[in-house]
Amino acid sequence: MQKPPQLTPDAALFLDFDGTLVALAETPEAIEVPSALVALLGDLHDLLGGAVAVVSGRQIDSIDRYLAPLRLPAAGEHGVQRRDAEGHMQEQRAPDLTHVLEAANELARVHEGLLVERKHAAIALHYRLSPQLEAVCRDAMARVIDGQPQLELLHGKFVFEVKPSGVNKGTAIDAFMREAPFTGRTPVFAGDDTTDEHGFAVVQPRGGIAIKVGSGPSLALHRLDSTREVFEWLVQARDLLAEPARGGSR
Repeated sequence: MQKPPQLTPDAALFLDFDGTLVALAETPEAIEVPSALVALLGDLHDLLGGAVAVVSGRQIDSIDRYLAPLRLPAAGEHGVQRRDAEGHMQEQRAPDLTHVLEAANELARVHEGLLVERKHAAIALHYRLSPQLEAVCRDAMARVIDGQPQLELLHGKFVFEVKPSGVNKGTAIDAFMREAPFTGRTPVFAGDDTTDEHGFAVVQPRGGIAIKVGSGPSLALHRLDSTREVFEWLVQARDLLAEPARGGSR
């Protein structure tokens, strides 16, 4: 893999959140947002004509809380929620996940170090604090949705998530690309997790740029090694995109 090229003015920029814009933490609420990140994303949003979106496994209200006062176009819960550039929210109806939540909570009661996260339309079981329980978590979550094709098990970094089938970061990016201001632009997507591969699979066939953040195999043809490198790449992109504007104002 090679380093990604610089953004061009016709880019549509899609960014994962955890592990891409912010470093991973022991729990979802323990992350730290770099002080300059919000202003940087705001600048890029303006310079790219609004074609910047966050595509995350988090819920959109969580993204908004960390990036306030920005309210960027966003996809949450791997595409279950989506807010377009005009601020209109689309949200898939939540399935009945009572049995999944009960199973995850029971597992967390039995095994120390597991964290259950209830989302709008998904249940996430985090095992970052007890990585030796990966197989236990996988088997339990797979068993509880066996025979229910409307649900699927998603495996991310130290998390198993039960969510509605048929939606993912790739379908979210595809939907954005059919709408202004994203349509007709070159898609660029950066993400660090296996859940981002769906997005890479949509972006590259469109002639876009897929960027794997961190180590591991990937469909992406470009790589940045860390969230710090992502930040530096975005700063350089912001500065280069701003140059024509500065030159024109002399």
